[in-house]
Amino acid sequence: MTTHSRPAGLGIRSAAALLTAAALLGTGASASFAASPARPTGGRQELRLETAGVAALRTTLQGIVDAGSSAAVGEVRQDGRTILRGRAGVADLGTGAPVPAQARFRIGSVTKTFVATVVLQLTGERRIGLDDPIERHLPGAVPNGATITIRQLLNHTSGLYNYTDAPGLDPQDEAQYRSWLAGPRWRTYQPAELLALANGNAPYFPPGQGWHYSNTNYLLAGLLIERVTGHSWQQEVDRRIIRPLGLHDTSMPGLSPRLPGPHAHGYVKLSTGPVDITELNPSVLGAAGQGISSADDLNRFTAALLAGRLLPPAQLAEMTRTVDAGPGRGYGLGLARFDTPCGVLWGHSGDLPGYSTMVAGTADGRRQLVLSHNPYDASDPRGAKAAVAAFLTTAACGTDPAH
Repeated sequence: MTTHSRPAGLGIRSAAALLTAAALLGTGASASFAASPARPTGGRQELRLETAGVAALRTTLQGIVDAGSSAAVGEVRQDGRTILRGRAGVADLGTGAPVPAQARFRIGSVTKTFVATVVLQLTGERRIGLDDPIERHLPGAVPNGATITIRQLLNHTSGLYNYTDAPGLDPQDEAQYRSWLAGPRWRTYQPAELLALANGNAPYFPPGQGWHYSNTNYLLAGLLIERVTGHSWQQEVDRRIIRPLGLHDTSMPGLSPRLPGPHAHGYVKLSTGPVDITELNPSVLGAAGQGISSADDLNRFTAALLAGRLLPPAQLAEMTRTVDAGPGRGYGLGLARFDTPCGVLWGHSGDLPGYSTMVAGTADGRRQLVLSHNPYDASDPRGAKAAVAAFLTTAACGTDPAH
């Protein structure tokens, strides 16, 4: 199977972020991201973080800020108990206001895990099948839809072009950011318009013959949920996940540009100084990445998902059955596998201008971690990656010298 990926897509640069996270959580140059269903993790993840470990985690959060982020929040939970809830940096570069407790943030492609969970619930209800062709439910939505399955959408093996690779949606330098700030940032995009961007480009490979992270897959997954249920995908995520779990900080905002509740602002650094980009029209992100949440909510979601509270065993097993995503990497159905020195974690990452999030947990639902930070000064990318790695590895493995 061939693999293709590049950092792309306004707000949904998770192809790069996800695979970088795998390396950061791994033992060295690359992480082992094996193609297999989940298996229980053993005693090496029964970690002690009560004293020196908590101090070390707080130090690593400050390290992320020192390496160029304007703010960072992190939370680690074990057996339903919060071991660490920390924050560093400032919520507002202008006022110097501290990062609020229980800060909300944009989660980018972590949204995909919520959407995939709803799709898998629908398969458990036998309203759709994972191996149904997408053409059966969304006729004419994409070329060759009769040979693309729902499973291939969820694990990024459809070959469909990533619509966020289209010009104007992925600002990379100052000129592109200035153009984006002047127009696309506030524009309302319709799903049909975004699908047209994808359909106007050749697929990366025939369905099932490779792997390429494509936000088009989850745009279609959102439309699928709407077609099958008669409700928007946001309504179904709310009804099936957010409300039952009491995730009061979590929302799928539709067209609203606001980030409601307490939060740290996101910025882009231009030659003229910082520009606040906290607000944007999230329609371009759609079911691929428009979610808002908090560390506490994401940890509770991950714990419930991996403990089997949201999916029957058969569907959870499908979710954690990974495909090859390149050397040492793999991807399931809206969920990725991270091998760490202390065992296997499952989760996702999400990146968009101003926000970067990582969510992971053990297969038994006992341990979870969340990191969200606000990248700002990109002058030392190696130092920034090392700082994030320090938090993730400490949160995943503790500070016990045996590890």
